[in-house]
Amino acid sequence: MNPPLKPNSKVCEALERFLIVVENEDFVEGHEVLEPSWHAFKKLPESLNDALILKGLINGATALALAKKGKTEGAKRVWATFEKYAPLIEFSASELTPYYHQACRLLQHKKCFHM
Repeated sequence: MNPPLKPNSKVCEALERFLIVVENEDFVEGHEVLEPSWHAFKKLPESLNDALILKGLINGATALALAKKGKTEGAKRVWATFEKYAPLIEFSASELTPYYHQACRLLQHKKCFHM
């Protein structure tokens, strides 16, 4: 099995940007900044775990955007995808794992609706 893809500066920059925009509650932008990295990772079988983690983070930001618009039921459905993939962070051997942990904690902190 191939080792996980080493993060390049663009993925690190995207995750850093994600943290900033989510902190500022620009959740739609959070989705947008991670999407290119998610698409790149999902094309690489050896990076499937990273792709799924990014998918979860994207869905977490999307759920918060929906909640901010008052669409609580939709937010709950999309949040479930975030919760499905967040546990994969614990199994990540990626150099991106510290970013993943920080992003996960931030999304959970910003969550403003109840399941």
